[in-house]
Amino acid sequence: MELYIDTANLDEIKQAHDLGVLDGVTTNPSLVAKEGVDFHTRLEEICKIVSGPVSGEVVSTDAEGMLKEAEVLTKIADNIVIKLPTTVEGVKACKALSDHGVRTNLTLCFQPLQAMVVAKAGAFLVSPFLGRLDDIGADGVDLIHQIRTIYDNYGYQTKILAASIRGPKHMIDCAIAGADVATVPFKVIKQMLNHPLTDIGLKAFLEDWYKANPKPEAATV
Repeated sequence: MELYIDTANLDEIKQAHDLGVLDGVTTNPSLVAKEGVDFHTRLEEICKIVSGPVSGEVVSTDAEGMLKEAEVLTKIADNIVIKLPTTVEGVKACKALSDHGVRTNLTLCFQPLQAMVVAKAGAFLVSPFLGRLDDIGADGVDLIHQIRTIYDNYGYQTKILAASIRGPKHMIDCAIAGADVATVPFKVIKQMLNHPLTDIGLKAFLEDWYKANPKPEAATV
């Protein structure tokens, strides 16, 4: 499963990139607004750090406007992916862009038929939002299972990008369900590497090592 970070914060992106396991970045206007920077400038900065797919989202609600925005966004870097809403107008824009070789990420997907339609329109990524479904008493991970089955049944090549992930348990469930990609906040990436038994074990190993190999005493004058 590929790992993307969901942020517009350059420090977080650099830290995740330095781990050597970061495959891409997702952003949206809200995340960039929190940083207080220009949207296009920040995307350009991100693309200089990360060579994998970087999703830049449009704000237009009509296909014509989305395509105009996409024309500007694709000039930022070769690895920009155009993030579109999973709406009628978004699907129209997706099809037009896909026909010209532009990769798209169809976001705000909440049911399997939406995922099927955007795959037929040639989407590179579809982003089902797990956490937001869980918030209303639905099962976000079950949506991943449904989309995976549909895509496998018909050979759709669109990648399933699990979004709105709230913690490590979501990550485990998505990996088991067959999500191709997961995009997460930096705090979740850090949580994925934490376990109390790891800390306890490392502490014990080091204590045993220094019992057998005492640290040299500091030199005295």
